[in-house]
Amino acid sequence: MAVSRLRRAPSLGLQSWSDQSMILWLLLGSGLAMSPPRAKVDFQNDIAPIFEQNCVECHHAGQSRTRLELSSRQEMLDRKAVLPGNPSASPLYTSVRNGSMPPGGQKLDAAQIETIRRWIEEGAPWPSGATLKVSGAKAPTQAPASVRASAEIQNVRQIRERILARQQEEPTANAQAYTVSIPNTTVSYGMAPVPAGDFPMGSPDSDPHHKKDEQPQHTVHLDAFWMQTHEVTWDEYRLFMFANQAGEIAHKDEVVDGVSRPTRPYVEMSFGMGILGYPAISMTQHAANKYAEWLSAKTGEFYRLPTEAEWEYACRAGTTTPYYFGADASKLADYAWYSANSGGKYQKVATKAPNAWGLYDMLGNAMEWTLDQYAPYPAGSETDPWVRATKPYPIAVRGGSWNDPADALRCAARVPSDPSWKQQDPQLPKSIWYETDAQWLGFRLIRPAKVPDADEMYKYWNSGVEHDEQ
Repeated sequence: MAVSRLRRAPSLGLQSWSDQSMILWLLLGSGLAMSPPRAKVDFQNDIAPIFEQNCVECHHAGQSRTRLELSSRQEMLDRKAVLPGNPSASPLYTSVRNGSMPPGGQKLDAAQIETIRRWIEEGAPWPSGATLKVSGAKAPTQAPASVRASAEIQNVRQIRERILARQQEEPTANAQAYTVSIPNTTVSYGMAPVPAGDFPMGSPDSDPHHKKDEQPQHTVHLDAFWMQTHEVTWDEYRLFMFANQAGEIAHKDEVVDGVSRPTRPYVEMSFGMGILGYPAISMTQHAANKYAEWLSAKTGEFYRLPTEAEWEYACRAGTTTPYYFGADASKLADYAWYSANSGGKYQKVATKAPNAWGLYDMLGNAMEWTLDQYAPYPAGSETDPWVRATKPYPIAVRGGSWNDPADALRCAARVPSDPSWKQQDPQLPKSIWYETDAQWLGFRLIRPAKVPDADEMYKYWNSGVEHDEQ
């Protein structure tokens, strides 16, 4: 959206509105000016109406969708939404200027945006005692968190009933690869069996590239599961992002509709690297969890992210070498897209050789989310470990990407998620759905052989770190 700007007077070297105001007052005294300077922005008459009509619906006390409350100047300063005197560095201004806020409905016009810019430039004054009105018609009542959780658990129970019913109708043969077609679409994906077993998780000292966070190497036992043969593609993920692409308008399904969906992205999320057949990228772990819940409801099969242990076990496919094809990194180009051969972008999935268990791109192309909090390894053996997340960062990410060197693609290599992965996100607060700066980050899902109870399903799909507190 275009924003009108005051022109500088080059002959006078004026740098700001305040400079121009001063010189105009001087000109008035000498009779050289024909009109008075523009009055300063008045909060009550100029700013409050803009906020009340466009912002407080989402940014008011008790609204769970956001942490920023437009309740005082100090609140905006504490949240770093406004830097008085510096509009271009103030997210409140930049987000309305680039059109990402408000996220839905009519955007602010040029005059309103300019008014906000001038207000911030003038120091963002907010008179003591001034408050913003929250319209009852525009601010829907938000149910308490406990009520919302109860409703979601009930929906999870319905999903589980659907899963159990489908298992009785169409049992999946044990230890067999198979293909799933997403209902009411032409999109499908493969599932490969991963047998139960033990493996040494982490790196031994003999690996010249081993890192401290990959040790101590320890034995882990895992139950059987199926894993998607390739990373979730845009063909699949866009069905979740846009309901009309999943046939959900013509085929209404209340259970599917009960799953949270991403807000519409404010940028083109493939960043020009390709969509059809390419890995979906730049989603948060929360978004990946919700996709797993949505896909479970759509297909009648239980899906979730793999734990770190499940991911490494599936990646190794029975091997103990740095890569699943051995220790010779010169062979990596046959199995993975990485910095040396990717051409500076991701590539279509399943175009390199798979590992021994039929899994493609476990190394390279898109780095993959796991279910675990990134944490030090314990000493001693473990059985089906899951380090459940208790904070937004860091979450464990695996596999390396198209942007990484060979040693970052080793089976044991670990990466912690970081707030910088959404640094350029202009939204207030940062989006719970998109990691805009992580254009090498994706995921794939697993289907455990054992279907958990509804409470456990809920825990898998709701890690408790939906809101990014950084």
